Amino acid sequence: MRFFNSKNLMVLLGILFFVGCDQVTKVIAKDALALSAPISFVNDTFRFTYAENTGVFLGMGKALPESVRFGLFTVAVGAVLFFILFDTLRRDSLDKWRLAAITMILAGGFGNLIDRVINNGVVIDFMNMGLGPLRTGIFNVADVSITTGAFLFLGLELFKGKDQKPVVVADS
Repeated sequence: MRFFNSKNLMVLLGILFFVGCDQVTKVIAKDALALSAPISFVNDTFRFTYAENTGVFLGMGKALPESVRFGLFTVAVGAVLFFILFDTLRRDSLDKWRLAAITMILAGGFGNLIDRVINNGVVIDFMNMGLGPLRTGIFNVADVSITTGAFLFLGLELFKGKDQKPVVVADS
């Protein structure tokens, strides 16, 4: 196994691409939305609105003490992300779809981790979708990356081997 190979280069470039997109959109959102009213499109189905999230998914954990949030959401999450990254880079057995799913999850995780580090524990969120009173939480590009990667990975795991014929073992 070589550490510097085309698979690892693609993973690292994929992470850089998604993190770059995430960080650029967060800068734009902060500049354009932080001091403005929400902007909506398609009968308020899609809404841009600025939010600072000190918690994780849907703000969970935001009521925890700052030191606990830092330990869990910055230190522990960072350690897990780096562990998964190095484990992924050292493996030769991942197929391209699982590799894409893991890359998207890692990219989103690193995008939000960068926010926590540079914004004193805050993640910038700015997108919201819904129909009438039924709305999502406010999210960002990193969250889309994580969610897409997680659903892809879950789908691959749920349907793995469905196209393979069962192996019949003869009795002796």
